[in-house]
Amino acid sequence: MSRRRGGPGRRAVAVSALVALVGCVVSLGVGALLRRAEQTGGARQMDRHTAAAAAAVQAETRRYVDTLRTAAAAVGAQQELTATEYATLTAPLHQLRLAGATSIVLVVPATDGEVSRVQRTWRDRGATDLTLTPRGTGQHAFSVLAASLNGGAGQTGLDLMQAAAPAAALAESRRSGQVAVSDTYQLLVDRDLAPERRQNSFVLTAPIYQGVGQSFLGWLLLGIHGQDFMGGTLRAAGTELADLRLEADEPGGRVVTVAAIHGTTGHRPDLQRAATIPVADSLWTLRLSAARRDLPGGRTALPAAVAGGGVCLTALLTVLVWVLATGRERAQARVESATAELVAEQTEAGRQARMVQAVLDSISDGVAVVGPDGRFLMDNPAARAILGRAEAPAGEPETWQQHFGLYLPDGVTPFPAEELPLVRALAGESADFVEMMVCNATYPDGRVISVSARPIDTARGRRGAVAVFHDITERKRVETELRGFAGVVAHDLKAPLTLVSAYAELATEALDELAGSVAGDALDRARRGTAKVLHGAGRMQRLINELLDYTAARDATLRLERVSLRALVDDVVITRTDAPEHEPHSRPDVFVGPLPDVHADPVLLRQVIDNLIGNAIKYTPPGQAARIDVTARTGEDGGVRVRIADRGIGIPDGEHAAVFDSFHRASNGTAHPGTGLGLAICRRIVERHGGHIDASPNPGGGTIFSFTLPGAAGAGSEQVTRVRKTMTAD
Repeated sequence: MSRRRGGPGRRAVAVSALVALVGCVVSLGVGALLRRAEQTGGARQMDRHTAAAAAAVQAETRRYVDTLRTAAAAVGAQQELTATEYATLTAPLHQLRLAGATSIVLVVPATDGEVSRVQRTWRDRGATDLTLTPRGTGQHAFSVLAASLNGGAGQTGLDLMQAAAPAAALAESRRSGQVAVSDTYQLLVDRDLAPERRQNSFVLTAPIYQGVGQSFLGWLLLGIHGQDFMGGTLRAAGTELADLRLEADEPGGRVVTVAAIHGTTGHRPDLQRAATIPVADSLWTLRLSAARRDLPGGRTALPAAVAGGGVCLTALLTVLVWVLATGRERAQARVESATAELVAEQTEAGRQARMVQAVLDSISDGVAVVGPDGRFLMDNPAARAILGRAEAPAGEPETWQQHFGLYLPDGVTPFPAEELPLVRALAGESADFVEMMVCNATYPDGRVISVSARPIDTARGRRGAVAVFHDITERKRVETELRGFAGVVAHDLKAPLTLVSAYAELATEALDELAGSVAGDALDRARRGTAKVLHGAGRMQRLINELLDYTAARDATLRLERVSLRALVDDVVITRTDAPEHEPHSRPDVFVGPLPDVHADPVLLRQVIDNLIGNAIKYTPPGQAARIDVTARTGEDGGVRVRIADRGIGIPDGEHAAVFDSFHRASNGTAHPGTGLGLAICRRIVERHGGHIDASPNPGGGTIFSFTLPGAAGAGSEQVTRVRKTMTAD
């Protein structure tokens, strides 16, 4: 009898213990997963901050290097540089707001026996107060002209060889022909400051070459205060949540802190990141430290709340099982008590759900969630406002286009239902920043929106989707106005520039006629002045033409037709190789393989071929004939991949993708003229045809440019459909 009474009790204990164990394990496991997700999120936030700060520093240092390189080229373009011309050439640098920059100085070399002559030469050129002060014997490097960039007085006459850091940078710059950065030191111009006001600083140096023979004139040196540079660059691009420190490796393996910025939170950092940043010819390290709790989503009370709630629910279920298992007599009372607690838990859960909904309602981005059947499960007011519909569609995804009024960016073509981001997400495919036009009763004039969608898992393993909507109407309007403004400005500048060139040529002819009857320095100066005007007008004309070409490449209407790629390439090759500037021994050697017909705009496609072949000829080492191979092959989808390979000077590693950006010039030390728009024009034209262009190293030396086009045989295929979509999106 006692055994019979004890049996049910033991079973109740066992079942209750099992429920409690399973519930606690699940609750704590979910809490641990949420905590791990928070840790991962904090690490990702730290990675984003690191990437943003590193990109800002790299972009800013590249801007300093490009500015110094451009200024050195401008100084070297002067036939006889004077103090007045130097002041004129460096005056625009004040408007660039180079953070931390102290002064830009012209430095010239001299030996012991050349000091007097160098001093006399630059005094004659306008530096009347110049007094050279050599230190030691042997080689010297004197600052002869200086322009202050921070309101101070630029010092001249200093011998930079007295400091090891700038001396090493000057030597490396002259050896490599490129911009060089010095080791960290305290600038010579700061030696009169109080010690607490001195900063760890560095200089950038660029060699200056003059004339056709590229004779060495000296260096252009830019002094930079490290802490001011850090404050002007990293504080604007970084975050106040992290400590930022910029370090440079000195000779002997010693690491020196260039500058540092401390965050404002005061919490102890527990996350560290480091990023390597190229600075001229050196590599610096940017280190970030932050507290995880300070990063968005890095540490919250949610995991503890979920785990605690799960444990509480487990305890409730355990008690309920115990009550049901130990006797019907107490079941009613216990059930009522458990029910009351469950209602409280449901009330709290409802409160949490309302809080989540309140968060969704308060954000400005539109958010919508759909179930596996395409039915809208949730959307916030921002989504309804952006889409212009207060009610969700009741039908299948095929009805969404008509319900919301969704069109391609042209505002006329209905957006294909199968291409809608939410439809693609329901199929398991992510979609990012898809642009479309919303045109309905709420927005009769249309609104341009950007939609990103991701698949999500809903109940029972079925796939749903979530989408985020952004209204980009104003941004697209501004972009259109900027493109139009650039085109109009470039077009309107052609007429006055032509007039300037014409009058300069007339002045040159008049000076030539006076050469027989008038002599003197005034006539020579007038000739040099008109030559500079004509040279500057020619450079401006090339820039305007390329700006107009860039605008046309983006906005001109595509006139697609069947094009003989072989005939087009042959025409470009004949034009380029028969140019009068090519001597017989330097005439380019061009091989053209079998080329299929393509479906493209012949005018724009000729511009792509001409730019690529012209670059291959231009960027060839002096005294060497250009060698170019033009080939093509047809893919399985009917598309054509064109390949233009050269044996030129090549593109530095890491810049093969960047050369297609607007105004980007490869940092390979060449002095070829150009605006940096040619390859950007090529990329835009190829992308408008639905293709892709890229560059890669040629194993034998040089560069291989490859781009894709729709084949003529596939004129009615999916490739041509992509071309038309690209035309519509533009």
